[in-house]
Amino acid sequence: MATQIELARQGRITPAMAQVAQDEGLELEVLRSRVAAGLVAIPANPGHEGLKPCGVGQGLRVKVNANLGSSPDRCDPAEEAAKLKAALEAGADAVMDLSTGGDLKALRRQVLDNCTVAVGTVPIYQAAVNAAAQDRGVVDLTADDIFSVIEEQAREGVDFMTVHCGVTRHALERLRTEGRVTDIVSRGGAFLACWIIANQAENPLYEQFDRLLEIARAHDVTLSLGDGLRPGCLADATDRAQISELITLGELTQRAWDAGVQVMIEGPGHVPLDQVQANIQLQKRLCHNAPFYVLGPLVTDVAAGHDHVACAIGGALAGWAGADFLCYVTPSEHLALPGPDEVYEGVVVTRIAAHAADIARGRPASIARDRAMADARRRMDWEAMFSLCLDPQTARAIRQKTPPAESEVCTMCGKFCAMRLIRDYFHPGGRK
Repeated sequence: MATQIELARQGRITPAMAQVAQDEGLELEVLRSRVAAGLVAIPANPGHEGLKPCGVGQGLRVKVNANLGSSPDRCDPAEEAAKLKAALEAGADAVMDLSTGGDLKALRRQVLDNCTVAVGTVPIYQAAVNAAAQDRGVVDLTADDIFSVIEEQAREGVDFMTVHCGVTRHALERLRTEGRVTDIVSRGGAFLACWIIANQAENPLYEQFDRLLEIARAHDVTLSLGDGLRPGCLADATDRAQISELITLGELTQRAWDAGVQVMIEGPGHVPLDQVQANIQLQKRLCHNAPFYVLGPLVTDVAAGHDHVACAIGGALAGWAGADFLCYVTPSEHLALPGPDEVYEGVVVTRIAAHAADIARGRPASIARDRAMADARRRMDWEAMFSLCLDPQTARAIRQKTPPAESEVCTMCGKFCAMRLIRDYFHPGGRK
């Protein structure tokens, strides 16, 4: 079976490419050439039935991912189903199942069976949970344990996988001499770092990268090369450990493309506002302009309870600077596992950031949507306003909660509405 990138190189247009080109308003040949060059990835495992393919990368709309999943302290399949429903209703372009509690295979099957957008995972999580079920630790995992989980999830239909291949012995030495405040905050990165230290051996995902590529190519799984050494606080941003890992990911990107495997690069993390643009430029330069997938970035460490806002601020700037895929955070980030309401809010706020970035990047459809909203507000056409909102459900509920005495206006200004006054006195004969 040929992969999307291989077929694109052969000059062939796949149904997934045709769908993405239509959704993005792009010429088919333009999209095909970008997929062939690795500048656009279309995570679409043929085993994921009911998937509507979505593209990530150069010249496309900035996409939004929602992280879902259980934990050992909170595992309810019904709640996970509700979280998936909330993410899709809020407009997520992809979801990741990061479950670490309960029956992981059943939870993942539930997501795949009910999800029309791309589904991602972090296979090392299941490998660690499997080991714990056998009274073993993460450091007792074998390479076969890890790769068997990767192959199992690929067969099930997972579209993209985060693999922390850049957490190497060399990178950990850089981390040790750096003197970070928060060391490693990536769960997958921590698992592999502990394994490397305990076994005094190289990361199997790096050392046996060709084995990983064989599995990914066989199922057309997009590899999301994870940032296991991403900064967990502003003080650690853009340090030697982070950049060392990024250099390695750039080298692995080329190897993946040569093997016919699609790639995305994951990025930070916690980054001060003044360093966001430089981080995007570094990634694009070091990783050959591969699609860039950022967690936030959060631009302050002190927004607990409102980290989704800190994420949106960083995400908007990152998207404007060239990031292609924004991973949301929710109000529960750093505090607790989110529920359906937090998932919905996290997706919407991150979609606002993505849309703002698309406008700044000059995307015609995004600019036109905002212009249409301005026209609807001038006309006081409330139904048109709701239809143009990124979150019509919330906008409509707020208006209905405090209905105005005159339906044409709102309760902010009422009869003193500036736009109506100007309409009646500045344009008494109607606006031309």
